[in-house]
Amino acid sequence: MADLKDDLAALRIEREPIRTRRRNGPLWITIVILVLGGGAAWAWFARERPLEVQTAAVEARAAGAQTGVLNATGYVTARRRATVSSKITGKVIEVNIEEGMVVHQGQVLARLDDSTPRATLALARAQAQATRQGVHENEVRREQASITLARMQRLRKDGHVSEAEVDLARTELDSTDARILALREQVNVADRQVELEETNLDNTVIRAPFNGVAISKDAQPGEMVSPVSAGGGFTRTGIGTIVDMKSLEIEVDVNEAYINRVTPGQPVTAVLDAYPEWQIPAHVITTIPAADRQKATVLVRIAFEKLDPRLLPDMGVKVTFLRDAPEASTAALQPATLAPKAAIRTTDTGAFAYVTRGDTVERRAVQVAGSDGDRVEIRAGLKPGEQVVLSPPAELQDGMRVRIKP
Repeated sequence: MADLKDDLAALRIEREPIRTRRRNGPLWITIVILVLGGGAAWAWFARERPLEVQTAAVEARAAGAQTGVLNATGYVTARRRATVSSKITGKVIEVNIEEGMVVHQGQVLARLDDSTPRATLALARAQAQATRQGVHENEVRREQASITLARMQRLRKDGHVSEAEVDLARTELDSTDARILALREQVNVADRQVELEETNLDNTVIRAPFNGVAISKDAQPGEMVSPVSAGGGFTRTGIGTIVDMKSLEIEVDVNEAYINRVTPGQPVTAVLDAYPEWQIPAHVITTIPAADRQKATVLVRIAFEKLDPRLLPDMGVKVTFLRDAPEASTAALQPATLAPKAAIRTTDTGAFAYVTRGDTVERRAVQVAGSDGDRVEIRAGLKPGEQVVLSPPAELQDGMRVRIKP
């Protein structure tokens, strides 16, 4: 029996190990594939990606060109600019200007209702005429009083009248003279009143104070206008605004730390925001001798060398103060290297820029001199033709791979 059991045991099929071996094989293969795929994905996402940057070329300035010592921004302003209003309060009945219209000094811009001033003037003239008639009447009476006094004096010599009667006649003459003088003064007062009413009537006509161009029309017929604000905002304080285009200049605020670089008569290059390619020659008129304590700036007035119809009041402008003539003539003898101002970064250790080398960048120390608009003069560190990174990102490092934006 023992041998039979051993034989039967030898014929038994062990299925569990075979099933386990078949299932564990594909599981390990799957784990290996997942590990390899995860590693590949990690390598893909962890790879170094090139940083997108914009570049510009370093330029060479030819000998003879001037460079700037200071940049500032400001606005085109008109030295002569006036909001024309009336001297009296009244209703507008006529407006003769439109925006952009050229006006001349003394030209009628608007008219106010003059019915009341005209009637008041007529009354003043009538009163003056009545006063003159009173003077004429008293002059006739004086002539009569003078004749009477002479007659009384003759009769007194003959003893026909008393001395009191003579004194009475003399008093009447003196009284008439005094009345005439008073009436003549009243005539003068009446004439002054007439002149005042004529002025009030003339004030209903609003004229241009100087030659210029109307840049705004602020009132319409039917509205009330007054030299002072009244009526809760429903009363206009001006008819329109006139600008003398021949008085255009530039006003810029210069940081007080750099005001020592500005001198009267100093050459300036101005660039309007509206025409960035147009460089306008100008010069410094004066520096206003007062600083703004809030902004720590000093106001500088700049005159255009030649006016142009494209210049308009309140236009934004960027100016570059150039070197004075002796310094500029010496500096202009040598060529210079100019780099975009946006490519230069300054730290405590000095200035530097990133120069592209194929698909990588190189951090290079530079020595900066003056400025020329949106460019700076490079004394050392860069060469004309090299490409520098504009506005380098904070994460940009030396040797990092970059991709240049088109």
